[in-house]
Amino acid sequence: MPLLVAMVAVLTSCSSKMGELSADYFTTNPQVLEAVGGKVPVTINGKFPEKYFNKKAVVTVTPVLKWEGGQAVGTPATFQGEKVEGNDQTIYYKAGGAYTMKTTFDYVPAMAKSELYLQFSAKVGKKEVAIPEVKVADGVLATGEIMSTNANYTLGATEPSMSSDKFQRIIKEAKEANIMFLIQQANVRANQLKTAEMNALNEQMAAIKADDKNLALTNVEVTAYASPDGELGLNEKLAGNRESNAAAYAKKQLKKAKLEGNIDTKYTAEDWEGFKTLVEKSNIQDKEVILRVLSMYNDPERREAEIKNLSSVYGTLADEILPQLRRARLTLNYEIIGRSDDEILNTFAASPKELSVEELLYAATLVKGSSDKEAIYKKTTEIYPKDYRAFNNLANLAYQDGDMEAAASYLAKAAGINAAAPEVNNNLGLMAMLNGEKEKAEAYLAKSSGAEKLNEALGNLYIAQGQYDRAVSSFKEAKTNSAALAQIMSKDYNKAKSTLEAVTNPDAYTSYLKAVVGARTNNASMVVSNLAKAVKEDASLAQKAMKDAEFAKYLTNADFLNALK
Repeated sequence: MPLLVAMVAVLTSCSSKMGELSADYFTTNPQVLEAVGGKVPVTINGKFPEKYFNKKAVVTVTPVLKWEGGQAVGTPATFQGEKVEGNDQTIYYKAGGAYTMKTTFDYVPAMAKSELYLQFSAKVGKKEVAIPEVKVADGVLATGEIMSTNANYTLGATEPSMSSDKFQRIIKEAKEANIMFLIQQANVRANQLKTAEMNALNEQMAAIKADDKNLALTNVEVTAYASPDGELGLNEKLAGNRESNAAAYAKKQLKKAKLEGNIDTKYTAEDWEGFKTLVEKSNIQDKEVILRVLSMYNDPERREAEIKNLSSVYGTLADEILPQLRRARLTLNYEIIGRSDDEILNTFAASPKELSVEELLYAATLVKGSSDKEAIYKKTTEIYPKDYRAFNNLANLAYQDGDMEAAASYLAKAAGINAAAPEVNNNLGLMAMLNGEKEKAEAYLAKSSGAEKLNEALGNLYIAQGQYDRAVSSFKEAKTNSAALAQIMSKDYNKAKSTLEAVTNPDAYTSYLKAVVGARTNNASMVVSNLAKAVKEDASLAQKAMKDAEFAKYLTNADFLNALK
């Protein structure tokens, strides 16, 4: 119900007395007080009317917010009559005077059912004058504080960030070997088949054949090149022959290893890209001049001619760079095939130490029960105590179970191993929010870039700080209670209703927030039906609703009261 606001009316016209004031000349902004970011701000506009304020009077006005069992005192303001020497605002006897007071109260949940009063301390000369206090507002809307005042809501507001595994069942690998050729030759020399890299390539072929369960051949790529010196037609033929001869060798080796697979071939007649790369990496004289020639001329013959004109360095190029370009590259592409899901779980049951840390973290994603996940993560911390991820995920499980002590302990261990991990900082931020430590939460979340659920965590932080527009922006299109709460506080009630109706796993607070939307849009049936659902799921919300200023005008509504039973 909108509050009846105040403006001052004088019940006595005697200039020597200052009597009782009514609320008719006072207004508050907002008309209904509202908690924002843990504070209850209010601006009070008042007016001392004509022929009220004694010329020798000094009056201090103090806002006081009262509730059962307590009160909060706001910032006072002092006013003086026209014959008083002082620095306070002067109020004239004949004309009266208007004034504005601003104050802020630290929010506490009991303020939901409260009353705002103005208290007066007045003296005329040395004589104290009694002016009764004036009530100027009722209650405090506290929907924005639902997170900070209810642990169950906060726990469900956003999920912590999990640390992910890097498990890949199929890992693509490659092994390379080069066959080098003499100038203007394409025959494969015997010494090129006995190099360390060629031996390693042939050994890998044999290994693939020997372990066909865990290794699989993809293909062999043969890429042949000719250096860019010489006539183009000659280089075309030369590169093509090198490709054919290298492919024949690869085919022979596959047959020898008893492997079947495609041999994919191609050649480059003049390897200008390779030439450029080698020059860039070299320390030869006039390197920059050579690179400038390459950038200036696209025609291969012009390039070659200009470079040969650099007589001071061409000999070095011919001896050190060009021979490296006369080659054929053999690339053996194959896959490493990891354990299947069943094999990973069976190995965990029988001998978990045989699993890599990635396999263990992946194993936890294969089981559904939190106790099974916890068992895998705990074993992971025993086998790989220097990997922070299992500790973080144990904290995640504890957080969701409401065991904040265990969650804090696991997070401390995770941070001790990797204090920069985004997901660890995100979860530390959630813990700080749960404890009402907004500044600490903000500091942690600032280090959480890239963490899963970061936008939702930031959205909840902005709600706690009273930055509702930023919260809406952070949540984007999320369909959660908190996203809807931000929209409610930004007064976008249609969007809030739509969001609440799309929440994946609605709970008691989903219904409670729908009831708030109903109250703010004067939809009584929406209020009643959703409060009934909320109370059915969480009986404690009945008492909350009875004290909630959002529903003050429904306290005499029989349907409303029945919904809370």
